[in-house]
Amino acid sequence: MPRIRYDRINEEIKKALSEIVRDMKDPRISPMTTIVLAEATNDLKLCKVKVSVYDKDDEVRRETVAQLNRAEGFIARQLGQKIDIRRIPTLKFTLDDSIEYAVHIAEIIDKLQQERAQHETKQAQDTENAESEEE
Repeated sequence: MPRIRYDRINEEIKKALSEIVRDMKDPRISPMTTIVLAEATNDLKLCKVKVSVYDKDDEVRRETVAQLNRAEGFIARQLGQKIDIRRIPTLKFTLDDSIEYAVHIAEIIDKLQQERAQHETKQAQDTENAESEEE
């Protein structure tokens, strides 16, 4: 039963953090920043927040996460105003590359499918040419 309560708290923290980060005006934070996961400890002292930044430049992604960690006090204050829990946890932002990895895998699969289609087309043409030479 208590696990469900902590799951709800984590989800509320995630939603509130998403709104806060989206509304931040800092130009050093990429506009393509998404809060993927918020995982607070049971005593609400620490919350690990996984952040995905959709940008090709790895430096921009790292700088965005660094800026979020620097603005932790401001973000925690905003979080306290948005949700009502007994303690606002210390936030620790980390970069999550799962979305970028999934995009990379999808690109590889698309490339392989195109190569396979080209190979099958070439085989069909070779078979047709071989049959027409036999006649």
